[in-house]
Amino acid sequence: MEFSPRLQAATLIKRYKRFLADVITPAGDTLTLHCPNTGAMTGCATPGDTVWYSTSDNPKRKYPHTWELTETAQGDWICVNTLRANVLVQEMLRARLIPTLADYTELRTEVRYGEENSRIDVLLQAPGRIDCYIEVKSVTLLQHGCGYFPDAVTLRGQKHLRELQQVVIQGKRAVLLFAVLHSGIRSVAPAQHIDRHYAELLLQSQQRGVEILCYGTHLSPDGINPGELLPFNNVTRVS
Repeated sequence: MEFSPRLQAATLIKRYKRFLADVITPAGDTLTLHCPNTGAMTGCATPGDTVWYSTSDNPKRKYPHTWELTETAQGDWICVNTLRANVLVQEMLRARLIPTLADYTELRTEVRYGEENSRIDVLLQAPGRIDCYIEVKSVTLLQHGCGYFPDAVTLRGQKHLRELQQVVIQGKRAVLLFAVLHSGIRSVAPAQHIDRHYAELLLQSQQRGVEILCYGTHLSPDGINPGELLPFNNVTRVS
């Protein structure tokens, strides 16, 4: 995935009202950016860090600039635009870069499914193969050398896990794919210290046949490229 044109840099002043952030450019101008991230963004929005932003040419947008990446003082790169994860995963699937999902011929997105009125991020289909439902989640929380999901209590994420379990019960294939959008993360685990119920559902989902995949990424102002398969470290029990 390429950023065209290349992202521009600024210094973060503050994030506020969840969807807004003020930055100062190298020329000394203050801009308000749209922040496309509903999470806590722990460690991703420290004042003084470098923000990399894109600019839309849509004249109807109130805030034409979008916060895409953070470059931290520690040298880590983080993608805070969670919409990029789905686009990257779709590109990987179309390019057959995920071996366990490479045998499908049709890719559909945002397909309605389930008993809780959900939309699946990606539905893969092929003649002679069972349908494969893929839910994509972004991982940006780094703590104690590990990446954790979620970074805040997520009722929506809990719903998705229940839906994926039902997919397996119906005899279809269900995959939870963690797109790791933080250069410092080398493994992923459920954040039971943040959302205990999500961690319980995730363990239950894995035991019932939901597949878990974690892929790293290479981040820069020029674009986001697929990285390597990373280990998923689920809890053996929830105490």
